[in-house]
Amino acid sequence: MRPHRRAVFLDRDGTLIEDVGYPRDPDQVRLLPGCEAALAALQQNGFLLVLVSNQSAIGRGWVDRGDVERVHGRLVSLLAEHGVRLDAAYYCPHAPEEGCTCRKPAPGMLLQAARELEVDLRASFLIGDKPGDIEAGHRAGCRTILLTADPKLHPVMSRVRPDYIATDWQEVLRYILTSQVGA
Repeated sequence: MRPHRRAVFLDRDGTLIEDVGYPRDPDQVRLLPGCEAALAALQQNGFLLVLVSNQSAIGRGWVDRGDVERVHGRLVSLLAEHGVRLDAAYYCPHAPEEGCTCRKPAPGMLLQAARELEVDLRASFLIGDKPGDIEAGHRAGCRTILLTADPKLHPVMSRVRPDYIATDWQEVLRYILTSQVGA
């Protein structure tokens, strides 16, 4: 059977929450403005919400899995306060030099989610704040959105061009809902 579900794949740090550089304390978790309302609208429009996040600080020994789980728990709790539920979360714990297939820009987390959740990648989107996020989305076959406060200050390598650049979550939502991919 052909996958038929649409998903929005979400990077975590700098996309859903403020990027504080390897958070280990749940009190450091702050949602980016407007993300909860946009995610609620996406969920209401039938999109699965799937977190895909590199957490190389685990592989580097800077944080442990418990720290990442507590930070994730706080994220889940903050989203739940707004009626938003993640359908799945995938974390890559490997350091960059380990050469795994799950660390973005590799598409491993997205491909695993697609298999497990029966997601049509061509009808799905990836939202991230770094070139590696965008490359992973392209390699998986998704449409991609670079979320950055000032697109002029964010150099995106010419070989990794997002399908869309948004400066806030309202723009992200508008782009996805008007794209009609796989609708």
